[in-house]
Amino acid sequence: MAESHKSKIVVVGAGNVGEAIAYTLMVRKLANDIVLVDLNEDRAQGAALDIAQGTSFFKQVWVRKGGYEECADAELIIVTAGIARKPGQTRLDLAKTNVSIVRSIAKSIMEYAKNPLILMVSNPADITTAAVLEETGLPSHRVIGSGTSLDTARFRYFLSQALNVNIEDIQGYILGEHGDSQVAMWSAITVGGMPLDEYAKQVGVELDKEAIAKRTKEGGAEVIRLKGATFYGIAMAVSNIVEKMMKDENAVLPVAHVLGEEFGDWAGVAISLPCVVGWDGIEKTLSLPMTEEEKAALDNSVKVLRDFQNSVKDM
Repeated sequence: MAESHKSKIVVVGAGNVGEAIAYTLMVRKLANDIVLVDLNEDRAQGAALDIAQGTSFFKQVWVRKGGYEECADAELIIVTAGIARKPGQTRLDLAKTNVSIVRSIAKSIMEYAKNPLILMVSNPADITTAAVLEETGLPSHRVIGSGTSLDTARFRYFLSQALNVNIEDIQGYILGEHGDSQVAMWSAITVGGMPLDEYAKQVGVELDKEAIAKRTKEGGAEVIRLKGATFYGIAMAVSNIVEKMMKDENAVLPVAHVLGEEFGDWAGVAISLPCVVGWDGIEKTLSLPMTEEEKAALDNSVKVLRDFQNSVKDM
């Protein structure tokens, strides 16, 4: 059968996260050409074969190993490559290695792609997003970090458990850093269109908000401690972002990009806010109504990320 490619997504990094993302993209039928790029070509080839050999249960999708030249006509490039965070490892130590890796990847991408749309997953995702934007010189709306999408998913999951309600009925966000300074936006949460506190009152549940926010923040570390790595959750979060972009849905998602001058003191920092996401990347960044306490917490998150970005700027 001739390979007739209609839509292409390149996944850079064929480790656990990259492979899980490629698999999820195939299952959700988000492209008919998925290319895995990795320095370890055997790993990329093995992952591609493993996924491709199951495509008969879904649809015809080309899943294959390739090189950076595949970026030339890709609709989307997803960067997952980097060293996985180990138990007890600081984010700064992780960043020192991964920023160097993603800068090299960005150079390779730009050798072939003229105006790519890049989705950053490599941790620490906010910092690698800023580094790749600087390296590529692309418009900020075309270099997107997965940001707090997974944190938000964890948050909604823990809330659904505490309230014993369908997770789809919960709307709310974790914003700021994909890390320790993240902010739970309690004032904006609704359940079935009803303010969170009112819903909890009506169903007779007293929420331990501090415990829920803490478990959300530590969700990744908990999984790493128990099984050594996280990859299914982030794969589902990323495939959701990809779906909104590939289908040009203009959906509102908590993703990260480097903010422009219109954000005043927050400008120049890659941080997660509610963004309208479509075919061209981030179409618009929204200002969510918030309490003074939440605003102060986000100001702190911006400061943490700015200091973090500056500490790895020349790596």
